[in-house]
Amino acid sequence: MGHVTGRGRTDAPADGGTIIVVTGMSFEVRIAAGPGVEVYSRGPGDALERRLAERLRRPCAGVISFGVAGGLDPALRPGAVIVAERVVHLSHRYDTDAAWSAALRAAVPRAVSGPLAASDQPAAGVDDKRRLHHDSGALAVDMESHIAARLALAARVPFSACRVVLDPAARELPSAALAGFGDDGRTDIGALLRVLIGQPGQIFPLLGLARDAGAARAALRAVRASVGPAYALR
Repeated sequence: MGHVTGRGRTDAPADGGTIIVVTGMSFEVRIAAGPGVEVYSRGPGDALERRLAERLRRPCAGVISFGVAGGLDPALRPGAVIVAERVVHLSHRYDTDAAWSAALRAAVPRAVSGPLAASDQPAAGVDDKRRLHHDSGALAVDMESHIAARLALAARVPFSACRVVLDPAARELPSAALAGFGDDGRTDIGALLRVLIGQPGQIFPLLGLARDAGAARAALRAVRASVGPAYALR
């Protein structure tokens, strides 16, 4: 599967300083935040990549991709916790820091380990999810981990990823939900309502997605409490 663009361990050890957290949506930012932590989330265009690259010119303890993800493995239900062994994006593979990942698994014993896929666009359809799972072997997919992995490994700092399944592999994301994903990670209520006005039948899939999101948020909060202020890095 393409070339390996990172190693599982870095030559630069954690310096005991700030932990950089990369995530997507505003509710994930609130859960991820804490003392000694800087959180970087999605923004318009390449804003996340630019801001993270600038930050990594200065020392930090490590980078973790933390938040929710779309399920690809049919066995994983909403709220399932994944500690990634590697991040797969197109033909690239970025291995996570072995020691940090082991510490995360010890802190969250119920977590499963395996590949995590990353995509530049939401994997919304069931067929899209099935294809991505088949091609990559990944357990889940998000839109930030590849950026975090590539920049962390280029900066020679430890990288890991811990994600919680939101929508299971068998659930298609309704177009109203996709319309409501704002560039800044907040929900665009106006865009969501405009779709619902034209397609009121989407209210039922949205209610199912809301239940999944509730389970994912609760699990993410529990993981955050389990890994402690340093995300198990120290």
